[in-house]
Amino acid sequence: MKELLVFGDGWIETELPDDTRFVSPGVSLPLAPSEDVPAAVREAVERPLDMAPLADLARGARRVTVAFDDPTVPCYAPLWAAAIPAVLAELDRAGVPRNGVTLLCANALHRQFTARELSRLLGEDLVREFAGRGGLACHDAEDPEELQGLGETPLGEPVEISRHVTDADLTVYVNASTTRGFSGGWKSICVGLSSYRSIRTHHTPDTMSMSTERNLMHESLDRMGAVVERRLGPDRIFKLETVLANPLQVHRVLGGSVGATREEVLRLTRAHQPPRRELLPEKMDVVLYGVPDWSPYAAFSHTNPILTLISTGLGYLGGMIEALGKPGCTAILATPCPDRWDDEHHPSYREVWQRVIPETRDPFEARERFEPEFARRRDYVARYRHSFGFHPAHGIMALYPLKRLRHAGRVIVAGAQDPDVVRHVGFEPAATVEDALAMATETHGGDMTVAVVRYPPAVNRQ
Repeated sequence: MKELLVFGDGWIETELPDDTRFVSPGVSLPLAPSEDVPAAVREAVERPLDMAPLADLARGARRVTVAFDDPTVPCYAPLWAAAIPAVLAELDRAGVPRNGVTLLCANALHRQFTARELSRLLGEDLVREFAGRGGLACHDAEDPEELQGLGETPLGEPVEISRHVTDADLTVYVNASTTRGFSGGWKSICVGLSSYRSIRTHHTPDTMSMSTERNLMHESLDRMGAVVERRLGPDRIFKLETVLANPLQVHRVLGGSVGATREEVLRLTRAHQPPRRELLPEKMDVVLYGVPDWSPYAAFSHTNPILTLISTGLGYLGGMIEALGKPGCTAILATPCPDRWDDEHHPSYREVWQRVIPETRDPFEARERFEPEFARRRDYVARYRHSFGFHPAHGIMALYPLKRLRHAGRVIVAGAQDPDVVRHVGFEPAATVEDALAMATETHGGDMTVAVVRYPPAVNRQ
């Protein structure tokens, strides 16, 4: 049978076995889109789940931080432009002086964003007003003057967060998306507004997970959040958490404490998005999908081979390999994977490609041998702090999805422009998807079973 697969910024037609099983990626939830996003936000700030209305909570505050998800978040609905003005209106009602409000982009180890780029999310008028008086900032995870240590969790995890949070009378956090169990919750504060030292404790190949059950990363973040609440006191953080119907449309915005909004998001997600491991009744020999020319880390930029093959190919899309494939299965990725690099915004990535990957494809070894060195590199840290580059450790973290190689016996990449790019990572190139399937029969035999994940096209925010 013929099937169209997403292929970079286009499509590729391929011939598949007649008994191929097709799987929906679950990018969209069967939830009705909100017809009025500003009204959904007003409902959240006026009738939160478990806290006083925002205007009541903010009454008497003189210094308020309004933090928000950065442009890497895959929400293309007008959430930021609706939510932040609504929050500011509630702060005005509460009598908070406008010059006491700071808008803070929670970019963690992602790059800082320019005012022009942030205006694409927030709107030009808001950016002009706040940037003009120094009230718009991006988080700097390497500025010791702007970070405060709050102690450690019972397991010894250091908790360091922005002084824009600890010194404020109130912090309002605007989350723009909750992807399965990955985003939202305490990740917003304890990653988005934290330090590399703190983030490193829960950003490991094994702990980073999209699971809504027994999520080790969020268990660590919950422990950190408990420290934050104990040190700052109750009612110091008001959370807006967004449930998307799909990347273009909002379903619902929830208001309240971090814990209550997270709990409700997980309830909705579990009810409407089955675990990926339950999508097929049996495991398959081959898991096949196309890879769009997209990465969250390519916002206002473009992808590179690490982002395409590893971070997106095995990472954001690759959870299906373990969910659908047998141990030792073959993963087939269809992508042109152009060999291009943005050294301004991804400064450490080219060196990771040229120096680290030839040494090891083991993400645990890369983390231990190379990540501490990269994290301390003064040239790369300076580019993170002052020149809109990703943190140097991020290039190593982008290798973490290589953990999928513990499950997949082979990774074949079909259609790459340069087969040597594919070989550099230790994967096998094939000219076409049909050729890749023929190669897979060498491992699994002519009666092999094939699952195709119908990933949709996606574009990088520009």
